[in-house]
Parts: sequence; C-alpha cells; structure tokens
Amino acid sequence: QVQLVESGGGLVQPGGSLRVSCAASGSIFSIYAMGWYRQAPGKERELVATITSGGSTNYVDPVKGRFTISRDNAENTVYLQMNSLKPEDTAVYYCNADLIMIATMRRIEVWGQGTLVTVSS
Repeated sequence: QVQLVESGGGLVQPGGSLRVSCAASGSIFSIYAMGWYRQAPGKERELVATITSGGSTNYVDPVKGRFTISRDNAENTVYLQMNSLKPEDTAVYYCNADLIMIATMRRIEVWGQGTLVTVSS
C-alpha cells in the first residue's frame, strides 16, 4: 500500500510565504512525476506545478515566478515553496505522484488527502 501525506498548510497574510510538503510512503519501487494541484472553494481541481524524477519542472501561469516545486528523491518527498501569496491562492493543495508499487509492479497515480492554505489578512 502507498500513501501520500501532505503537511505545512495554514493561514498566511497576503504577500507572505509558505512551504507545503508531501511525503510518499509504502511499498514503492519507483516514482516518476510528482505534482501539486489545488482546489479553491466552488471551483474544480487545477494543476499548479509538476516535477519529473530528473528535476524538470512545469508551472501554470498564475504561479510562475512565485512558486517553486522541488523534490528529494531519496526521501520520496516533494515540496512547494509559495512566495508572494495572494488571496486567490487560497485552496486545498493536493499532492500527486505517478509511481510503481512493488507489490504489483504496475504504474499507478496516487493522491494525498490535501492541506488547506488560506491567504487572508
């Protein structure tokens, strides 16, 4: 069994910074891409950023220049550093991983439970 556990969400003032983390655990053979998505109240879940196992990154336009995704392959952990936060960044942030489980040696997609980030004064 594999699970992703996010941490680091909370309340921050506009213009502030926050870092969220996501650790993958369980019987993992290999992890390919990892990413962060978010879902604001009343809206659909949307992509924020992704990172490959080799470190190539991709960001959606609204967060470019403000957010940085990184990962520690040895710890199976992905991070999202968020700077210059805006109220419109308020959302539940979900971690996602594309990986192979040891038990089945099949490629699957796994989601975390989400962590709430609130940007408000």
